[in-house]
Amino acid sequence: MSHVVGIDLGTTNSLVAYVKDGVPVIIGDEHGDGLVPSVVSLGADGSIYVGREAQRRLLTDPARTVYSVKRFMGRGIGDVQSEASLFPFSVGGEEGGVVRIGLGDRVLTPPEISALILKELKQRAERHFLSQGEFDFEVDRAVITVPAYFNDAQRTATRDAGRIAGLEVLRIINEPTAASLAYGLDKRQLGTIAVYDLGGGTFDISILRVEGGVFQVLSTNGDTHLGGDDIDQLLVRRILADLPAAAAANAEAVQAVRKAAVHAKWDLSEFEETTLRLESFPGVKSVPREWRITRSEFEDLARPVVQRTVQPCRQALADAGLGPADIDEVVLVGGSTRMPLVRRTVEWLFGQRPHSDLNPDEVVALGAAIQADILTTGNRDILLLDVTPLSLGIETMGGAVSKILFRNSPIPASGSEMFTTFVDNQTAVDIHVLQGERELAADNRSLARFKLRGIPPMPAGLPRIQVRFQIDANGILSVTARELRTNIEQAIEVKPSYGLTDEEVERMLLE
Repeated sequence: MSHVVGIDLGTTNSLVAYVKDGVPVIIGDEHGDGLVPSVVSLGADGSIYVGREAQRRLLTDPARTVYSVKRFMGRGIGDVQSEASLFPFSVGGEEGGVVRIGLGDRVLTPPEISALILKELKQRAERHFLSQGEFDFEVDRAVITVPAYFNDAQRTATRDAGRIAGLEVLRIINEPTAASLAYGLDKRQLGTIAVYDLGGGTFDISILRVEGGVFQVLSTNGDTHLGGDDIDQLLVRRILADLPAAAAANAEAVQAVRKAAVHAKWDLSEFEETTLRLESFPGVKSVPREWRITRSEFEDLARPVVQRTVQPCRQALADAGLGPADIDEVVLVGGSTRMPLVRRTVEWLFGQRPHSDLNPDEVVALGAAIQADILTTGNRDILLLDVTPLSLGIETMGGAVSKILFRNSPIPASGSEMFTTFVDNQTAVDIHVLQGERELAADNRSLARFKLRGIPPMPAGLPRIQVRFQIDANGILSVTARELRTNIEQAIEVKPSYGLTDEEVERMLLE
């Protein structure tokens, strides 16, 4: 029988895990390294490199190498324009459409690039099972994790990436919930847990109540564009400011600065000071150079980024109707939580020292493997009750939003509202689906538009139009509109404005 795995598709690194004899295990390479850098590079001859080799090519062929693609998943060009100039690869796309990333002479979408990372993880797992002497070593099913604060477009993009990689995505599970599983918090009879997850490109805070094997997410909050990458970029800008202008225009030099900045950040999580060194580059004078950086200086630089995690934590507590004193345990997830500044901030915020017993890079993948095992074997008596991170509704007269499902509603979920026409003899109604917390449609994210046609001509206010929202266990939305007098119905599984069509996914599968 084919295998099922759990996958953490991360901004910086990705991992794959499975359950062996009841224990979740990370699948490493031949050297035992479980991390696959989330980097993809295309050679001039069409060769595809993923992981460590692609990461090395960042220094030699940066224009053909993409990293941090998770920051582009389910987003439009308007969302990422401000940071596009910081990347060595080209970032484009039409307004209102999916982002397109140029690598040399090829243009790929974020789900296609993520699919290449997922394929690498799939193949790593298959090599592992083959080496174990298993006759059927194919991996065709997976549970994939996403930040709890990912919206519908970002979740759909993740599911599309799995399909393109040849995987049946059994479930999309929120990263903090997966981490709770990995920590074995289901063993607690009763408790309230805060999971603080700061990764390379995303931040999540989830408040969970655990009782007798039931995980109930009380609230979630976060920022899908906040993480260690932002701290790296601040340090990169600081170093580039000390270099000749030619350095900032040299893609290889910028990537060398970025690599040195990342290593300096790692060093300063252990030591009070470090030296950042740069080698020389063609066309860039005044290099090699070196900078002595103290932890205090680095923390002054990073503090505004870390401070941005505080308000989402407070909002999540308020949404759950709790205060810091009501939290029994705080769990740290994500590589960026290794920073002493982050740990001190969490301790100050919650009034207790956070748990960091498990490797923060691995904990989410381990939890995904446990969830995959639960779905396929039913071996554990655990129930996950997750929530939708953002409110969902439709646009009404005057550009206002009528919310149908509110944020932090337990999923799966459904809700409906009654609407009518505003003009006599109106035979069609436009349904504009929105996600967000603002009162005006223009201030929220547009997910989809569709039209309910065939309404018999009637005076304004007479048609009874029921709009029903349903969110599945993956947090993905479908919408139905029905005129109750005639039973005319129109349904749509929401394919977000920034998503791929089914035809595009099928074409990518064939390629």
